[in-house]
Amino acid sequence: MKKLELNIIALADSESSKGNYTLILEESKGFRRLPIIIGAFEAQAIAISLERMQTNRPLTHDLFKNTLETSGVTIKEIIISGLVGNVFYATMIGEKADGSPLEVDARSSDAIAMAVRYGCPIFTTEAILQKAGVVLESPSKAFTNKRGKLEDYSLDELGQLLKQVLAKEDYESASKIRNAIMRKKEGGRN
Repeated sequence: MKKLELNIIALADSESSKGNYTLILEESKGFRRLPIIIGAFEAQAIAISLERMQTNRPLTHDLFKNTLETSGVTIKEIIISGLVGNVFYATMIGEKADGSPLEVDARSSDAIAMAVRYGCPIFTTEAILQKAGVVLESPSKAFTNKRGKLEDYSLDELGQLLKQVLAKEDYESASKIRNAIMRKKEGGRN
């Protein structure tokens, strides 16, 4: 099974499923996107971690990560491995304290919430992208800024965005990101 890496590019209210959210993943070396409808709790868990917000007490996914780490378990990657009807299935792949492999079945939204906490890659398969992916009409539309302003990103995040859009040969977006990096460096903010 060949794995295709995905990046989280957007999280927004779902127009098709009121009260839920749409998480948009995009293949890192292509222009296909994978929209996944998730619940409000999972959307909040993902957004809080993406935005590096601090909570007074650990949320459920933070508690789970803390428990795994205390037990010597690490999560190395997430694979969105199945799709039945409109339900995505995922597997969290990691390593136990003794070095033996670990695979845990999970809802895709929970697995992604863990992936953002661990900073590990998210993968899927060609079959999933062919079945549920959306192909962009224009590669120049491949860059989207989920926060609205490039100035809201840190220097590290801008650097990562720049690499992504350059890999997609989206030079117009690369120019905008490079300008934001220059402004941030001149302002001394990170």
